Amino acid sequence: MNDGTHHPAGHDRSTGVAEPSRPAASRTGRGNSAPPSTRTAPLPGMPSPATPGRTGDGSRPRRAGGGRSPKPRPTGRRRAVRLAVLLLVVLLASSAGTYLWADTKLDQDVDLGALPDRPQGGRGTNYLIVGSDSRDGLSERDRQDLRTGSAEGRRTDSMILLHTGANGTTMLSLPRDSWVTIPPYVRPETGRSYRAEPNKLNAAFSLGGPDLLVRAVERNTGLHVDHYAEIGFAGFVGVVDAVGGVDMCLERDVRDDKSGADLRKGCQTLDGGKALAFVRQRKQEAEGDLGRTRNQQKFLAALAAKAVTPGTLLNPARSFPTLSAGLDTLVVDKDTDLRDLMSLFQAMRGVTAGGGRQINVPVSDPGFATSKGSAVKWDDRRARTLFTELRDDRPVTLPQGE
Repeated sequence: MNDGTHHPAGHDRSTGVAEPSRPAASRTGRGNSAPPSTRTAPLPGMPSPATPGRTGDGSRPRRAGGGRSPKPRPTGRRRAVRLAVLLLVVLLASSAGTYLWADTKLDQDVDLGALPDRPQGGRGTNYLIVGSDSRDGLSERDRQDLRTGSAEGRRTDSMILLHTGANGTTMLSLPRDSWVTIPPYVRPETGRSYRAEPNKLNAAFSLGGPDLLVRAVERNTGLHVDHYAEIGFAGFVGVVDAVGGVDMCLERDVRDDKSGADLRKGCQTLDGGKALAFVRQRKQEAEGDLGRTRNQQKFLAALAAKAVTPGTLLNPARSFPTLSAGLDTLVVDKDTDLRDLMSLFQAMRGVTAGGGRQINVPVSDPGFATSKGSAVKWDDRRARTLFTELRDDRPVTLPQGE
């Protein structure tokens, strides 16, 4: 009965108690079914609102029978690409592991920062590369086969000052018989002090090891040595053999009974033993020790070019033996790590590729008579000019090969 009073929706007029509201679906009489879709077809020129590859309700299209459409099988080319990427990842991971291992094995025995009376650093970077005649790592049979003799201790067999900078790389050989001034030093085995005195450059190494040699080089050139790297006979032979030998083209036959060199004229691949004999021989060189230093430069540049090729660096089967062989007798300074050594090899490789120069220190008398025997006397004026150019990282004016 309508008494004219307004009753809100859901209110029971017989009891006066509010009736619980019902779900909208009940009120519409549609139960729990979903509301109708309001999606409409796109206007001409407009993209479909559905996600690509899906139907309008967001599901993927189904093929006959109710299953999903199969993923496209990879083509032969795609499988090959995936395999190549996987192999590259494994290869790089192996190489990275090899270098991390090698970095921890470096013999950082030389503390350049503790040396006294050092010249100020110039522009660019200077490496002192020393080939010592250390027999460590060689068996008695090896010594006989390589004709290294049986002398104990370490002496310098070659010294190269390598400068890198804005004007490329310069490989400067310092003859081991160079007549220089040895700085004051203390003999470590006796504790006895010695004043500065003239002597052959290689005497500095035998009297005071790498420390005195670096000081002698710095005192007589005015150049600050940033890194030191020394390798003995065994390490040299091992590295050459590990990279598969080094290709060299000789302009004439090379025979030397003392070093054991017996090489034919022409292009050939030198293994470790032949390479060692080649860089040590000097008897048939017209300029003696100066001629030998040129051979050493030429060979080291070729070795560096071989050692930093992708076939060696990215091949663990080669890079690991190469590093392992070199580490056997390699001595570096405390601030030199594997990255610095790689920079050194890259710089030497650049010389081979025409990005640098190979020169000897200017000499005025290769047979200078001294109280210590025949020595190599530098041309003081031209040598000072050269050292100044290197310190200031200016283009070197000394002719190539001198």
